Amino acid sequence: MIFKAGLETGAVKTSIKGERLPPHMSLAFPNFRPHPLIRGGHLQTVVGSYLPWLKVHYRARQHHVPLPDGDQIVLHDDLPASPVSCSLSPVSRSDATWQPGDPVALLLHGLGGCHQSGYMQRCAVKLAERGYRVFRMDLRGYGAGFPLARHPVHAGRSEDAAAALSYVIETCPDSPIHLVGFSMGANIVLKLAGELGSQAPPHLASVMAIGPPIDLIECSKNMQRGWNRLYDRRFARNLVRFIQQRSQVRPDALSRPLVPQPRSLLDFDAIFTAPLSGFADTDDYYTQASSGRLLPRITVPTLIVTAASDPIIPVGPFERASYSPSTQLIITPCGGHLGFVGARGVDPDHRWLDWRIVEWVASHAVRPAADPRSRPTAHSRDATPAL
Repeated sequence: MIFKAGLETGAVKTSIKGERLPPHMSLAFPNFRPHPLIRGGHLQTVVGSYLPWLKVHYRARQHHVPLPDGDQIVLHDDLPASPVSCSLSPVSRSDATWQPGDPVALLLHGLGGCHQSGYMQRCAVKLAERGYRVFRMDLRGYGAGFPLARHPVHAGRSEDAAAALSYVIETCPDSPIHLVGFSMGANIVLKLAGELGSQAPPHLASVMAIGPPIDLIECSKNMQRGWNRLYDRRFARNLVRFIQQRSQVRPDALSRPLVPQPRSLLDFDAIFTAPLSGFADTDDYYTQASSGRLLPRITVPTLIVTAASDPIIPVGPFERASYSPSTQLIITPCGGHLGFVGARGVDPDHRWLDWRIVEWVASHAVRPAADPRSRPTAHSRDATPAL
């Protein structure tokens, strides 16, 4: 189901493909109205990233999840009862305590982010204030997992998300679990949902993906156009710095000489990511890692949100893609990349996207049918997750 959200007022508009939305999947989201001073994709992207907000004291419990290749990832477990010193919503934390069987959200960040990224912290706070238990996942080698990985992260590591999901199911066996991914993390959760297909565990209640690079080849081409090259070069510089720092902490980490020094993501992936992750070249990596080819196989309720003005993720692949009946897509005219800084009056603050995540999770917070045999397991890039 594909929908374009209006810029200013009104409900989500009719499907591009003329399909009707089943009653149980109806969306009642308010349209995104950009802040009057923050219009355009670049402004939304930059301001959305740097706009300050109230910080919270870190009180999460860390869980180390082992992976088959010997690496580990880290989950940061935020319980509603934790004394986080921040309130961003009308719901009082004292009124929201998590009990076994209550809903759980598993959040995955984007490239270069971690559990401390602003969008990860804000969403964890807002969900926890409504009684949801939240696990913020550090992608392989990032955040608290920086010294715990020898192998590089990449956009197709759905096996890591499968391991995290399996761990959360075992930790919260009676709870509905909601996967929420941002940017590269969004591609990973969509890829996992497509690989699971009809074998998705009943505990997986929903998936939400924000700004996913569903076609990495098109994203790579888009990043090399006009002003978008500024983001491309910044990503490349940060990745080079990251690899240099990692070599000091983990001298045994898999690596390759970054010579000549990459100036773009394409260069970095050609020199480093693709060969060290077992891909033949960047075309093979981008093709295998992109979630777009798996979207028709998704069976769990899934929502994709992206902006036509996103300077990093082009909108074309979303308009050309095929989707399963359980998948909905919202394309807003404005919003940038993970920006969505809104005007006053719609939500308690300017972060339109945060509140849509809360609404989506709340609308799918259904207790799953108990089935202890349903467990996603880690898998290779060529295999479907075994259950």
